[in-house]
Amino acid sequence: MQQTHLDYAIENGVLGCARQLISPNQSDRSTQQDVSLLVIHNISLPPGEYGSHYIEQLFCNTLDPELHPYFREIEHLRVSAHLLIDRNGAITQFVAFDKKAWHAGESSFCGQVNCNDFSIGIELEGTDYESFTDAQYTVLTDISNRLMLAYPRLILDRIVGHSDIAPGRKTDPGPCFDWVRYKSALRNSMQLKTDGNE
Repeated sequence: MQQTHLDYAIENGVLGCARQLISPNQSDRSTQQDVSLLVIHNISLPPGEYGSHYIEQLFCNTLDPELHPYFREIEHLRVSAHLLIDRNGAITQFVAFDKKAWHAGESSFCGQVNCNDFSIGIELEGTDYESFTDAQYTVLTDISNRLMLAYPRLILDRIVGHSDIAPGRKTDPGPCFDWVRYKSALRNSMQLKTDGNE
C-alpha cells in the first residue's frame, strides 16, 4: 500500500509507519552528540536474492547457518540497521533512532570515527549490481525528509553511502544507486517546504 507523507511521523525514535522488529544488536549512543549523519547501505540474503526473511533473521541473530552455505560465513556477525526498505518499499525498523544500531563498523566521516555513535543506518534490499526500485527511492526520500526535520544537524551534505565512511572495506550502496535522483528529490522537497507549498 502506498504510504503518504503523514505516515512518516517519528516519536521517541520510532517511525510510525514501520513494522517494528527489535534487534538485540544495538546499544546506547556513546556520546551525547545529536544524530548528524545518515548512511545508506544495501543488503540481500543470500547475495542477489530477494523476498525472504533472512535479512531480519540476521539482524535478530536467528539466522540458521545450515540453510545456505553463505550463512555459515556470516553466522558470527552481530549487526543491525535502524531501518530496512525492501524491494516493494515496505519498511521494518530494528533499532530506534535514539539508539545506536551496529551498521557502520570501522568508519569515519570528516575526522570523526565510530560513525555508529552519531549516525542512522538505512538498508535497501539490493546489491551493487542491480537498480533499486521506484518504491525504494520514494520511501527513502520521504523518510530522509522526516529524519532531517527530526534531527536538525542531519543535513543534505551529511547523507552518505557506507562506502564513503569505510572506503576500501565497503562498496555499498554501490554504483547502481542513483545519488543524483535521490538527492535531487530531497532538494526539490526541501524547496517545496521553503516555498510554503507543503
